[in-house]
Amino acid sequence: MSLLKNRFIHLTMSLLGLLSCICVQATQVSVHDPAMAKEGNTYYLFSTGPGITFYSSLNMKDWQAEGRVFAGEPGWARGVAPTFNDHIWAPDVQFHDGKYYLFYSVSGFGKLASGIGVTTNKTLNPRSPDYRWEDQGLVLQSIPGRDLWNAIDPNIITDEKGVAWMSFGSFWSGIKLVRLNENWTKLAQPQEWRSIAQRARPAFTPDESAGPAEIEAPFIFKKGHYYYLFTSWGLCCQGANSTYHLVVGRSANVTGPYLDRSGKDMLQGGGSLVLAGNASWQGVGHNSAYSMNGKDYLVLHAYETADNYLQKLKILEIQWDQDNWPMLDPKDLDRYQSTLLPAKK
Repeated sequence: MSLLKNRFIHLTMSLLGLLSCICVQATQVSVHDPAMAKEGNTYYLFSTGPGITFYSSLNMKDWQAEGRVFAGEPGWARGVAPTFNDHIWAPDVQFHDGKYYLFYSVSGFGKLASGIGVTTNKTLNPRSPDYRWEDQGLVLQSIPGRDLWNAIDPNIITDEKGVAWMSFGSFWSGIKLVRLNENWTKLAQPQEWRSIAQRARPAFTPDESAGPAEIEAPFIFKKGHYYYLFTSWGLCCQGANSTYHLVVGRSANVTGPYLDRSGKDMLQGGGSLVLAGNASWQGVGHNSAYSMNGKDYLVLHAYETADNYLQKLKILEIQWDQDNWPMLDPKDLDRYQSTLLPAKK
């Protein structure tokens, strides 16, 4: 009886351990289009969602939900995007001139009625007495019938002179780059624009249609002598049919041209593969990239096949080959597992 009892206890403990693992797996952080910043010893993660959802962490693995950035909705949102439904897309967070700038976009899914705005704060810590987001309003708007580019997915990069440039765009005529003013809240005057990446848009595609030119989510990362332009190709948000994947090109100048490994211009459809999905993780993309703690990281979302293709956070270390091109280990998609901590009481 004692032997049977011991075996029963051992089996019970094994099952409890298995259940514990399953619970941890089920509480991974679910995000789309993640962007990250570090203030002090705390990391902050921002995601597409109602009012922009955000999280905090001390180690980039265990995350505490912190609520939403916007308690309500940006006052200008419905005037720009009539089908706006409280979901604010594709945040990008930057520190400039003693403040944090959070760029964001509003749009109707698959529509050109879109806008990019920016809100500012002295701190990212929601428990600080200085914590208060102050919306600076609309930065850039795309209007159906006028524009063939989409004002979503902003990312800010400063050049070697400290000038801020905003890349953005989704489908249509691809990825644009525009110069910001010194306050980072409006376009510089006179306006200075560039086209830096696109994919083929078939002739006679109706202007109101996004079409099959599947490119979006630009992020420019400076490393050494080069600016690296990451973009997402394919389709997100399609479950098992998602084809999202990451490509890259680079340039010695922030305004381009951005060339892939073979020397093909991204403006002519170039782009070298960085990361594609696998049987366990599909729809990998909409990345941001950072240098932190002496390492370089790619932050992105991926859809987990085993969890009905729910989007999950992934943070992968970037390695660099002998020709200074970024490399990612696809096995890191399985190795990195975030944990959503219980809500604080």
